[in-house]
Amino acid sequence: MLRYALTLFLSAFLLFGVQPLAGKYALPWFGGTPSVWTTCMLFFQLMLLGGYAYAYVSVRRWSPRRQAQVHLGLLGLTVAVLAGRALWTGSPVAPGPEWRPEADGISTARLLAMLAVSLGLPFFTLSTTAPLLQSWFSRVRPGTSPYRLYALSNTGSLLALLAYPFLVEPWLGRGVQAWAWAAGFLLFAVGCAVCAWEVLRRGEARVAGEAVVADGGPAPGVGRILAWLGLSGGASVLLLATTNQLSQDVAAGPFIWMLPLALYLLTFILAFEREALYSRPLTALLLLVTVGGVTSTAFARAHVSLPLQVLVHSGALFSGALLCHGELYRLRPAPRHLGAFYLWVSAGGALGAAFVHLAAPFLFRSYLEYPLTLGVCCVLAALLLLRQASEASRARLVLRQASALLLLLMAGSLGLAVTDGQDSIASMRGFFGVMRVVETGREDPRAHKFTLLHGNVLHGFQYARPEHRRRPTSYFTPESGLGLALTEQRQLKQAQGLPPSLRVGVLGLGVGTTASLGRAGDSFRFYEIDPQVIALARGEGGYFSFLNDTPARVEVAQGDARILLEQELANGQAQGFDVLAVDVFSSDSIPVHLFTEEVMEVYRRHLGPGGVLAMHISNAHLDLLPVALAHARASGLHATLVEKGSTDDARATSWLLLSPDPNFSRGETFLREGKQVHRLKLSGPPRVRWTDERSSLLPLVAAFGMDRRGIVEESAVAPPSVAAPAGP
Repeated sequence: MLRYALTLFLSAFLLFGVQPLAGKYALPWFGGTPSVWTTCMLFFQLMLLGGYAYAYVSVRRWSPRRQAQVHLGLLGLTVAVLAGRALWTGSPVAPGPEWRPEADGISTARLLAMLAVSLGLPFFTLSTTAPLLQSWFSRVRPGTSPYRLYALSNTGSLLALLAYPFLVEPWLGRGVQAWAWAAGFLLFAVGCAVCAWEVLRRGEARVAGEAVVADGGPAPGVGRILAWLGLSGGASVLLLATTNQLSQDVAAGPFIWMLPLALYLLTFILAFEREALYSRPLTALLLLVTVGGVTSTAFARAHVSLPLQVLVHSGALFSGALLCHGELYRLRPAPRHLGAFYLWVSAGGALGAAFVHLAAPFLFRSYLEYPLTLGVCCVLAALLLLRQASEASRARLVLRQASALLLLLMAGSLGLAVTDGQDSIASMRGFFGVMRVVETGREDPRAHKFTLLHGNVLHGFQYARPEHRRRPTSYFTPESGLGLALTEQRQLKQAQGLPPSLRVGVLGLGVGTTASLGRAGDSFRFYEIDPQVIALARGEGGYFSFLNDTPARVEVAQGDARILLEQELANGQAQGFDVLAVDVFSSDSIPVHLFTEEVMEVYRRHLGPGGVLAMHISNAHLDLLPVALAHARASGLHATLVEKGSTDDARATSWLLLSPDPNFSRGETFLREGKQVHRLKLSGPPRVRWTDERSSLLPLVAAFGMDRRGIVEESAVAPPSVAAPAGP
């Protein structure tokens, strides 16, 4: 059994270890949004379905000897392809630069094609392992349950997911990870070949359709197959919906992706290890508590701490997925039909992924599939408990009461789903997330305003009254770090006898509030990836008019900001910005590819003489200051942190201004702000660095305690009393 166990464990480890690596390669080229991961998950589920279909057909149609021969050929072909890619492109699995889309050419189809070419064959080969080797094991070890091997393979997957954000991502670059994974694949191929050789040596041929083992049983009917599809599909929907919910408010990346997927796999392990590990009443009770927490958090519609968000969403995912997988295991067939069982389970997972990524954006204007799926899980738990109560009279009363509570909770979850976004006058969902326009203060002309929300985070607002519509608001008031940088640049130009007009670049459009800081003669160039945001900022719907009202000249470039800026440099079109503002966070999520050392060099080359880089580092969950100061040191720029508290017009903000002039922030513009201005530097080597090859969110999570060691005021010897990062 050992050779089968080790091979299955390694195949599962590699299968899930390569998924976050593929996501890290895809994120910088496809917008850095949560939809990149759901697209990757759709690809992985489809490949898994293909692998299970291959195993099912092999077992059903071919003799064991023929199965082993064909599979040895597949292993050899895959190893040859990996070796060929390594020699041709320099990496066994990394996508080539030809797959990088144009700035406005981001699409699901292109991402799926890139994954298929760079990773399709090895991922397919790995995905065939679990059902095929378990079938071979049932033949060579009759009477021993193969389902424990399935739990073992899921344990390998779980360890790969837990290792990635804590042991792999912080220490190894993408290129090293790719080569290490290829080496692991070679070890797997050897182990799988040994198992195939044992089948060949035994030579137990059979005719098509003959039973694999003596343990037979009736073929599953349509009802049972539909149950398999529904349970596996429901768990898959819940996994991806939970991941979307967390990703849009923190960051799209392996650190956030891995926790939901790890919990999902843990429920597989518990359910398939032995039936006693799954208890309907306990699972229902956990579902009751966690979904209640999710519902109350959502109804609060306010910032919630990262630990609490992770706790309630993870608990709801765990209990809902455990319910689905526990019932799935109870409906398992005899080992004879093991291949069909895994095939239908995989099909359900693929259908769930397709629903979240392809169908839900057209059916719902927000992430409604999340509360709806939780509601369905509550209904299922209640029905199962009611059925169990009728079979156990002593527990009937308690179980019926629990069922009633679950039904009430289900009603609350469905009510949340139905009412979600009802306070919005416009709601949009696309590849780059969910946005809502909210109207408030209608009864008070002075407070009447329209607000754009991405997730639950404010992305700008504008007053409705004509006399107030041009007033700068939210994070872009004249007193904010960006406003001070613009004012100081104007004064420096006037002091040199130059016109005070400015050329300003802005990464991230929002509702266009930054344009309200413009004056006649200024030129503002915005870079925005989401066409829906551009339409709103240009006045679609009549909610926002900053772009139309400003006296400055306005340009809007659609596409990924990094790709656009790099293309402009390649074409000899350095913009020469006096101020370049980086405000590219979607909700509180960080597109990491716009915050690395490599892109900082791109920003620097687009600055004019004396140009200032203004980085909006406000965040509710992540402390971005150490990374930003590391970039300042690497670029030879001087850093000034400007923090502002909330007012009626403004939200609390943290802007880091980077300038080649060490005295830039010592003028009168900044002196009047007093203690809210900090000239910072690193006293030693940076403790955290982000590059295209290596970046990790783990050291920046504010909930783990912010490490400000090595950050000092230019005129001080101790760490400054800098406030915690403000949440937008």
